Amino acid sequence: MTTPRWLDDDQQRAWRAYLRMQGRLSAALNRQLQTASGLSLADYDVLVHLTDAPEGRLRPYELQRALDWEQSRLSHHLSRMQRRGLVERQECADDGRGAFVSLTATGREAITAAAPGHVETVRSLFFDILDPGQVDALRRLSTQVLARLDAADGE
Repeated sequence: MTTPRWLDDDQQRAWRAYLRMQGRLSAALNRQLQTASGLSLADYDVLVHLTDAPEGRLRPYELQRALDWEQSRLSHHLSRMQRRGLVERQECADDGRGAFVSLTATGREAITAAAPGHVETVRSLFFDILDPGQVDALRRLSTQVLARLDAADGE
């Protein structure tokens, strides 16, 4: 049995601060979206991926991979969004067993209305207090950690 590689005091403080920041930032973004548009942060994430996709549609497995959600979470969330008219499921003409998740006109209107307020909140709570060097460091750090996670997923 190997000895655990415990975090040192600086690492522990940094890690706990990161977790607290991430949780509070997500909660604040979710509150802003709910108040301003009736969308949750999860709704917004789904809608962003669909608006970025050609023809506003993706296969469920593509959306699952992009969001990094469990299949059951995605399925339940899409069902709720479908009941609200934000997305719809469409059969795939090329593959009778396959389907697409598609953005509806209502979904497009919802994200178009929500985006300006959401982006302003992201700016005011996060980017407005960072200088360009910190933004670059954040991008490099995030890219490096994501590459490590991708490599671990491939193992």
